[in-house]
Amino acid sequence: MADIRHIKQISIRYYLAERGLYPTKDNPRYGLYLSPLREEHTPSFKVDYEQNLWYDFGLGEGGSIIDLVMRMELCDAGEAIQRLERHIDGMSVSSLSPSGFSSSRLVRAIQNCFALAPQRRFIGKNPAPQRPPSIIVEKVRLLENSALLDYLAERGIDLDTARVHCSEVDYLVADKSYFAVGFRNDVGGWELRSRYFKGCTSKDPTTRRGDYPSCLVFEGFMDYLSFLTLKRSPTPPYNIAVLNSVTNLVKAVPFIASHEQVYTYLDHDEAGRKATAELKEACRNLSDQSVHYRPHNDLNDYLRSRRSVKEYRRSRSCKF
Repeated sequence: MADIRHIKQISIRYYLAERGLYPTKDNPRYGLYLSPLREEHTPSFKVDYEQNLWYDFGLGEGGSIIDLVMRMELCDAGEAIQRLERHIDGMSVSSLSPSGFSSSRLVRAIQNCFALAPQRRFIGKNPAPQRPPSIIVEKVRLLENSALLDYLAERGIDLDTARVHCSEVDYLVADKSYFAVGFRNDVGGWELRSRYFKGCTSKDPTTRRGDYPSCLVFEGFMDYLSFLTLKRSPTPPYNIAVLNSVTNLVKAVPFIASHEQVYTYLDHDEAGRKATAELKEACRNLSDQSVHYRPHNDLNDYLRSRRSVKEYRRSRSCKF
């Protein structure tokens, strides 16, 4: 039987880092992440570095690294343990006996993979942040994967519209294969989304440029697809700027500000309000469209709420 104590020492922090997931707020004792288990805009997934435990405040769930692997990789406890074992320097923990494998050697083996979870608080300065593993795109194809289409359908997105604007991207992170919905940016990189992953290969906005006097501005491509779904139009008669993160705003401002009229569809949070204010200063004529989807945080939340209301009304009208 596997030595569960040793497996539970595998650092959740490094397990997440191997998948390109890093805290948005960090200190020596714990980190706050955007949840890897669901879509969110405000970090509510806490990793306690000292106890090596996680807790998702939005779901009300938490536990050890074994519990996290079960949730993220959709497997049972036995399979989660086996997957973690395989990371320990290619040797099965269950085959190791105290006499045949010293605890110091086991510690080194674990460190080769994820690094051992810290047992005490860091003293002095925080260690230098680890460089995120590279995302290597292997293949780009038409969007047909049923799991990805189901994910988009759950977000309320029209699938024909998604096929026009997105691709299916196979990629590697730390020599492991994954797939996601891909949305191309202006430097040829990809925004990647699935139920279990949110990341990008490079940071840049995405623009659609035509001979139009007006421009629509979105924070993320899921909001853009939501707009197209709501309007039932895969190719609206506007130029488009999808920021792919408000941190890309400065790169997009020259293009956005060149238009006679700008319509913004940014999030109802501090970052979205700040970006809208900056665009108002840069643009001649700007209309903030976020008033139309209050109190929802973003356009996709609004779209999904509309769908939920329609489904509820439809269920109430059914006669059994």
